[in-house]
Amino acid sequence: METINRAPDELRMVRILPDYTEMATGSVLICCGRTKVICTASVQDGVPAFLRGKGKGWLTAEYAMLPGSTPQRKARDGVKKDGRGVEIQRLIGRSLRAACDLTRLGERTVYIDCDVIQADGGTRTASITGAFVALCLAVDRLIAEGALVDSPIIRQVAAVSAGVVDDVCTLDLEYAQDSRAQVDMNIVMTRDGKDRLGFVEVQGTGEGRCYTRDELDRLLALGEKGCLELMKAQREALGERAGVICKKPLLALASNNFGKLRELKQLLGERFDVRSMREMGVEMDVEENGETFEENALIKARALMDVCHCATLADDSGLCVDQLGGRPGVHSARYCGVHGDDEANNQLLLKELSDKPAPHHAHYGAAVALCRPGREPLTVYGRCDGQIIGEYRGTGGFGYDPLFLSDDLGVTFAEADPEAKNGVSHRARAIQKLIEALEAER
Repeated sequence: METINRAPDELRMVRILPDYTEMATGSVLICCGRTKVICTASVQDGVPAFLRGKGKGWLTAEYAMLPGSTPQRKARDGVKKDGRGVEIQRLIGRSLRAACDLTRLGERTVYIDCDVIQADGGTRTASITGAFVALCLAVDRLIAEGALVDSPIIRQVAAVSAGVVDDVCTLDLEYAQDSRAQVDMNIVMTRDGKDRLGFVEVQGTGEGRCYTRDELDRLLALGEKGCLELMKAQREALGERAGVICKKPLLALASNNFGKLRELKQLLGERFDVRSMREMGVEMDVEENGETFEENALIKARALMDVCHCATLADDSGLCVDQLGGRPGVHSARYCGVHGDDEANNQLLLKELSDKPAPHHAHYGAAVALCRPGREPLTVYGRCDGQIIGEYRGTGGFGYDPLFLSDDLGVTFAEADPEAKNGVSHRARAIQKLIEALEAER
């Protein structure tokens, strides 16, 4: 029997050599002990028929053991692959798709090829671990070339085997162990940007006997330990190019307003790299011809997304007075016929309410639209209630703020402390709803 000079919880020596070939978009040679696999990632425009026109990409994988990879020559795969190879390549594809947000690829397909040049156990898990590095290299190159705006890699993924050998729970089985294992298990795990771990797949089989719940727990713990060590090796092999893993996607704001930009960076900065149109190098003036706040926000967000090819956010807001049938509404900024003349807008509002009994109930409303390539837009609405009073109070704020008495604060928005106003504002409430909608997607 071959002597294994490793502790039961110890990985084989791992080496990951990036840029192993020159032609593929991303490539590595991964060596786990004596198992060696060449993993490449190639990117082509276009997607399978079932995804055409949907604005999202695809990732698929192929796996093969080359004829000289085993002591007894393995016949080269022909038109019909052997069942084991088909099963493994499907596992590789599932594992890497679990690491990606394919909407960020655009209509492109990533082809992962894993070719085993030497097999000594654990070829499928080595293929997954190496293929992830090849994928990262390909994405880094596409971003550097300007073909991609955002990285689609939202989780790190690695895989390792474990098993029960001679009644001992053991990590990372080589062939001499695998061939006599009583229990054989493959574990594929992910880690996201908040270091939260998850399982893509656990394949556990009692080869020589059944296994207990205690053994299952110990094997999973070994798998987690091994995957974390492999993830560290992946990042070390990638170096600076590991920055594509869990990189925050760009979010272009349909505004150059510094205050709005600062507010959104505080509220959404954990999820997005928020930038103004100026920072994105975009100058555009979109006609807001919608009949509702939601329609106008969507018009602006979609127009910006078509230019920036990344996530975009736009809002539209205004004052709605019950006794005026919701006016000025979408025309709030140009109620008097001139855009941005606050004094004229306020005077017209007071005139139109002069023959109507108090109280004049009203609310500020804000619609926020988030558009992302390959996804349905998210639109949310926030409001803060109050009433219009007959005199100006306060010197802060803008627009109708001196006339708007907030139900929440008991003062006009022009009298309110800016921080207090922002805490109950229509825009803040809309953004909070947007955050809740994003949380629900996870």
